[in-house]
Amino acid sequence: MSKVIFEIEGGAPVTVECNPGDNLLELARRSNVAIDAPCSGNGSCGKCRVQLLEGEAESLKSRHISEEEWNAGWRLSCNTKVLGDLRVLVPDIASAYQSRMKTADLSTGKEVAIFEEMQENLKAAGVEFINDFMALDLQMEEPTLEDTMPDVERLTWAVKAAIEVEQVHIPFAVMSRMAKVLRENNFHVCVKGQHKGDKFECMELCAPEDTALIGCAIDIGTTTVTMVLMDLTTGKILAKGSSGNGQIRYGADVINRIIEQGRPGGRKKLQDAIIKETLNPILANLCASIGISARSILRLCIGSNTTMNHLLLGVDADPVRMEPYIPSFFGWEGLLAGDLKLTAHPLAPVSIAPNIGSYVGGDITAGTLASLIWDKDEMSLFIDLGTNGELVFGNRDFLMSCACSAGPAFEGGDISCGMRATDGAVEACTIDKETMEPTLEIIGNPGQKPVGICGSGIIDLISELFRCGIINARGLFDREGSRIRRDKHGSGRYVIAFEEESETGREISINEVDIDNFIRAKGAIFSAIETLLNSVDMTVELIDHVYVAGGIGSGINMRNAVNIGMFPDVELEKFSYIGNSSLTGAYAMCVSDPANEKCAEVAANMTYLELSTYPGYMDSFVAACFLPHTDASLFPNCLRED
Repeated sequence: MSKVIFEIEGGAPVTVECNPGDNLLELARRSNVAIDAPCSGNGSCGKCRVQLLEGEAESLKSRHISEEEWNAGWRLSCNTKVLGDLRVLVPDIASAYQSRMKTADLSTGKEVAIFEEMQENLKAAGVEFINDFMALDLQMEEPTLEDTMPDVERLTWAVKAAIEVEQVHIPFAVMSRMAKVLRENNFHVCVKGQHKGDKFECMELCAPEDTALIGCAIDIGTTTVTMVLMDLTTGKILAKGSSGNGQIRYGADVINRIIEQGRPGGRKKLQDAIIKETLNPILANLCASIGISARSILRLCIGSNTTMNHLLLGVDADPVRMEPYIPSFFGWEGLLAGDLKLTAHPLAPVSIAPNIGSYVGGDITAGTLASLIWDKDEMSLFIDLGTNGELVFGNRDFLMSCACSAGPAFEGGDISCGMRATDGAVEACTIDKETMEPTLEIIGNPGQKPVGICGSGIIDLISELFRCGIINARGLFDREGSRIRRDKHGSGRYVIAFEEESETGREISINEVDIDNFIRAKGAIFSAIETLLNSVDMTVELIDHVYVAGGIGSGINMRNAVNIGMFPDVELEKFSYIGNSSLTGAYAMCVSDPANEKCAEVAANMTYLELSTYPGYMDSFVAACFLPHTDASLFPNCLRED
């Protein structure tokens, strides 16, 4: 047996025993040491970097590790085998930033404005913001030798006296705590539950001052998880937080994760990664930030893609990726927080926005609800940019949907210095055509140095490189300068920040492989748009509005997105960036019972188009894998300063 010590930068070391020949990345996964591996260990992404400090290991050389770095002990953990006792540094670099938990500052109001606007729009569309949760303040007579009524009857009569109901259901979870809570509070208690018609469903019995009725809306993205807590009575947003999806170390895309969950014990590992390592820590952190008990969370609503839904519930997701691509479920009724061991009231109902198809999930249903395209006469295109690119096109008469495998590039994956949109991420960029010097906008406090580059920044950077003639239509470097560096094979890269300019002390750059990965991602989006329109015999000229969603930054520069051929070349006034629509849709479902019903109705009325079987899609995709496109007539307004 050998002993491996993982020295986690900024954290406590982890010591594990293993057999000689064990793969270092697999060992880290088994030991719950988070090493980012978007490609799931096939050696293509170069992000699972570690530094060998002491001991014996065997590694394959990689293009992602320079000769200087190799001599300093840097290796890719995915192609490193343990030969004996080993001490390894797991660095706190761009990849580590992807998994950090972050709580939003709600003091400025910017974080809540989009929820308030969506709420007003849904109300205007006839969707009321009401729900059946309530808290009852009950004062009961204490039992005596003369008054020997059982506790359950005493509570039942008190509820019936407070509200007009014929039935009061008190479940075992409440019954088992009843005697203690009643006597601790001298029979003056708060009863929380749901008032459904002539029945009151009791959920919680607590001290009279604990009247909080809290809901939780969650967006489970393949890369990032975001949630908000809100007051179920007023709809007010109380807290917001986010974190990287703990499953990311098993692969950046859904296919790699489906493969991983099919291995022995894989389903449990992936379910634990999302619940124990991601959702529950965020929930606990948000509850602590506003000073409430997790038992006050009485409803949870979730928007996530079809694969994430399966992995969350521990259901076999393998049929999702296998022809004929049939998921185990679209909707799921009767799920409780206790079933999943979520940090919330165990009786809290968990509503999952219904899936539409194998690759169009509840996040798109929730996002479509929030966009309100189902209530408009105009022809609207809804685009959600994430690891998968999902689209919905239509109006109040019809809705067509499809999904394309864009990969994780829009969330910083498959990009050597990519990261999600958190502190230190370059979110916007311009380049001077003559000097080729960049001007960067960085997320974080003033003076924040760059750590990496997120999706919106990558769009800007590639557009600027193309506009300035630094790269050509194939994404290859055409110019030389102080910011252009080449390896021994002549492959170029553009330096966004030199070592002394970055937060990590490492160069931040984008190379030709990164650009090629992004061109493929943007090509997938445009070809999906083109194919979806062709399926209903329409063209881009008939699009009245384009709603762009996704948490890839503070907002996309639509001009730049058109310039690289990601979006159709229509008037810029037609574009709107609506942020994380999956989260806002889940919020609406949580606060409003009618919104929950409307979401199910939207899902039922949506037609799903499977692109992988649609004739002509692959030809369209190949044609779109250039800047901006092989057919220049599709982009007459493309900016190119040759």
